[in-house]
Amino acid sequence: MYLTRFKYIPLIGTIGNYKKEYFSKDLVAALTVAVVVIPQSMAYALIAGVNPVYGLYTAIVSTIIASAFGSSNHIIAGPTNAIALLVAGTLGSYMGQENVYQMLFLMTFMVGILQILFGVIKLGKVINFVSHSVVIGFTAGAGVLIGLGQLSTLLSISIKDSAHMSTIQKFYYVMTHLSETNLYALGLGVMTMAIIIICKKINKKLPGALIGIVIPIIFIVIFSLDQKGVKLTGVIPSSLPPFKMIQFDITAMQNLFGGAIAIAIIGLVEAIAIAKSIATTSRQKIDANQEFIAQGLANAGASFFQCFAGSGSFTRSAINYQSGAVTRIAGMLSGVIVAIVLVFFARFAQFIPNPCLAGVILVIAYNMVDKKEIKHIVKVGRFKSDSLAMWATCIATILMPHLDVAIYTGIALSIALYLKDTNKAPLKILVPSQEKNGHVIEKEVRALKDKADIVIIQPEGNLFFGSAEDLQTKLDDLVDKSKVFILRMKYVATIDLTALGALKVFIRTVRESGGIVIFSGVKSEFNSLLTNSNVTSDIGEDNIFMSENEIFASSTNALERARTVLSCEVSADKEKSAACTLLESETAANTGPSVINKNTASL
Repeated sequence: MYLTRFKYIPLIGTIGNYKKEYFSKDLVAALTVAVVVIPQSMAYALIAGVNPVYGLYTAIVSTIIASAFGSSNHIIAGPTNAIALLVAGTLGSYMGQENVYQMLFLMTFMVGILQILFGVIKLGKVINFVSHSVVIGFTAGAGVLIGLGQLSTLLSISIKDSAHMSTIQKFYYVMTHLSETNLYALGLGVMTMAIIIICKKINKKLPGALIGIVIPIIFIVIFSLDQKGVKLTGVIPSSLPPFKMIQFDITAMQNLFGGAIAIAIIGLVEAIAIAKSIATTSRQKIDANQEFIAQGLANAGASFFQCFAGSGSFTRSAINYQSGAVTRIAGMLSGVIVAIVLVFFARFAQFIPNPCLAGVILVIAYNMVDKKEIKHIVKVGRFKSDSLAMWATCIATILMPHLDVAIYTGIALSIALYLKDTNKAPLKILVPSQEKNGHVIEKEVRALKDKADIVIIQPEGNLFFGSAEDLQTKLDDLVDKSKVFILRMKYVATIDLTALGALKVFIRTVRESGGIVIFSGVKSEFNSLLTNSNVTSDIGEDNIFMSENEIFASSTNALERARTVLSCEVSADKEKSAACTLLESETAANTGPSVINKNTASL
C-alpha cells in the first residue's frame, strides 16, 4: 500500500512498512559499507583532481539522498572511479584556476538536472542505446587511465604544470624521470596494495583498503617518513558538508554541457546496471525512471554542499547487499556514519600518505578491467558489433583528450553497427518437393539456380524502411525463378509503407512477366494497410488469404489458388504436371491427419 501511494518518495513507504528487526541488519550493513567508502571516497577525489574531503562530502550527501529516493533498496551512490575520471577530464582546462571548484559544483548541479529531466520525461529505455560492450570498453579504458595517472603519486615524482597535461603525457614524463623516484613512497604504496590483496585472499569481507592505509600510518609516525619526501593528505576539516550557493554562469554552463551529458549518461548506466544486477537475486522490481530521478536529486542536491558528481557504486552496493541490508535505510545510515567519522576523527586523516591512496586506486583500476567479460565478448566474435564497439571505446578513452568524446564515440559506433545489422531483411526461400512416400516437404534454399514451379517466400520479423532496400534486392533476384510465388506473411511482426512499397514493386514485376503473387497468412491488422496502400487492388482479393485459426487453413487456400493458376484441373486423358501432383498431395496432407514438417514450418 505504501509503496504504491508514495511511488515517487519511496522512503515514506519504507518507513511505513519498517520493522524493528530490520534495523540491526541495516546497521551492520551500513557500518560495513562505511569502512569501505571512507578510503574509497578519498581516493576517488584524488582521481577527480580535488581535495579528498570533497570525496567524503559526496559519500555523505549523495548517498543519503539517492538511497531515500531510489527504486532499489540496496544501491549505494556516491563517488565512483569512472565518474571521477570523467569529472577530471571535463575540468582539465580549469585545473589550477581560482574558480575550479565553482565550476566543479556547477557541473555537478547540471548533471543532476539532466538526470532528473531524463527521469521525468521517462527516458529509461534510452539507456538501452548505451550497449553493455561500450560500458565494458569505457570502464577498461578508464581503468588504464586511472592506473597511469597515479604512477607519479605512487613514485612521488613531482610534475610541473601537470594540471594542463594529459594522462599519456604524465605517464611519459614519469617514465623518463624514474631516477627521481622516492623509494619510501614506493614502499608504502606497494605495502598498501599487498595488504589489500592479502586481505581479499584471506576473507573478502575484510576492509583491506582501510587496513592498507592504517598500517602505513604507523610507519609514517615511527620513522617520520613525511620528512623524507613522502607526501601526506594534509588537514581535513572536521565538519559536516557546508552549504554553499552555486554561482551560475551561462558561458561556463555552455562549456561544461558536453561533459555534463556524458557524466549523466554514464552515471545512469552504472546505477541501472547495479540495481538490475542486485535485483536478479533480491527479486525487487526496479523502476529505471525513478532511479534516474533519484540519482539526479542526489547530484543536484549535493552540489550545494560542495560535492562532485557521483553514481551507484558496484563495490559498495554489492557489499551492502551481501552484508544483509534489508531496506534503503542501510544506505542512508552509511552516509550518517561517514559524517560522524568526519566530525570526530578527521584530524587523524592528515597522516594518510598519498602513495597509499595511490595504491588503493591502482588496485581499483586493475579490477575495473573486467577481463572475464572482455574474453567473453571477444570469444563471441572479434569482428562482431559488440567487440568492435568495446575496443573502439576503450582505445578512444585512453587516447582521446576529452573523455566525453570517447563516450559519444562508443555510443555512436554501437548504434551504427546495430543499424548495419538491422538493415537486412530476414527472408527464407522455400521450394516444395515430394518424397517417395508421397509426403510433401519444403526445402529451404539459399539461392535458386533453376526455375521452380512454385516458390514460397517467407519474410520474418520487422520489415521497415531500413531493410526495404535489401528486401527489394532479394525479391528482384527471384522474379524469373517461378510463375507462382506464395508470400507467407504470418511471421512478419510489423511492416511500414517503405517495405510495403518494395512488395508492390515485386508484385507488379512478377505480373508483367506473366506470373502471379499470392499472399497467405496475412494478419488482420495488416488488412487495412494492404487496402489503403492499393496492394489489394494490385494483387487481387482472390490472391490474399488471411490468417485463420485452423492450422494450415490460410496456406491450404493459397495452394488451392496456385492449382487454379497452374490449370491443374485437366481431363482424364491428359497427364498432370509434377507441380499439380505436388499441389494435390500437399493439399491433402494439410487437410488430412498427418502433416510432415521437415527443415522448416509446413505450408
